[in-house]
Amino acid sequence: MKLSSSSFHDGAPIPGEFAFAIPAADGHITLSANRNPQLAWSGLPEGTRSLALICHDPDVPSRGDDVNQEGRSVSASLPRVDFYHWVLVNLPPDIRELPAGSFSDGVTARGKAGPEAPHGALQGINDYTAWFAADADMQGDYFGYDGPCPPWNDEIPHHYVFTLYALDVPRLDLDGRFAGADALAAIEGHILATAAITGRYTLNPRVSL
Repeated sequence: MKLSSSSFHDGAPIPGEFAFAIPAADGHITLSANRNPQLAWSGLPEGTRSLALICHDPDVPSRGDDVNQEGRSVSASLPRVDFYHWVLVNLPPDIRELPAGSFSDGVTARGKAGPEAPHGALQGINDYTAWFAADADMQGDYFGYDGPCPPWNDEIPHHYVFTLYALDVPRLDLDGRFAGADALAAIEGHILATAAITGRYTLNPRVSL
């Protein structure tokens, strides 16, 4: 099974149009187009009855003390944790491509609606739900795709791993407000094959991609 994208190459930088934020000419960052990247796949194994797609960033700081703080930086040595950007399940196996912008096109304050998604699929909440929980203007349930927005003072580039799962069941026992960990638990024991591609992104002008 192979996963590819015309939006970025495996291991290469992700263009700003597929991010939640981009560097700003005045100030540190500004909101971006926040479109989901194009993804396509081939070579599904025999017996595939549905697909799941999960995008996560494994480079998120485990502590937020220095995140986006003037005169400080997020140390490269800080332990890192996962941050889920997209949790999509119950895609029919006859789907072979998700066009760019077909699941997300712009930043939606308080989050996009869900869990219903195109093609009869379901989308879980991403981790911006927790990130914006204390922000009166942005708090809400963020269903579907929301792109990269790493700390603008992080000393390392972040990696965004898109993983496609071929599953032996037509639907997973998920509904409502489910998250990345819930989806991973639900697909356990049903995975026929996986494929992944990774993009890199930074908002720190001093960090090279």
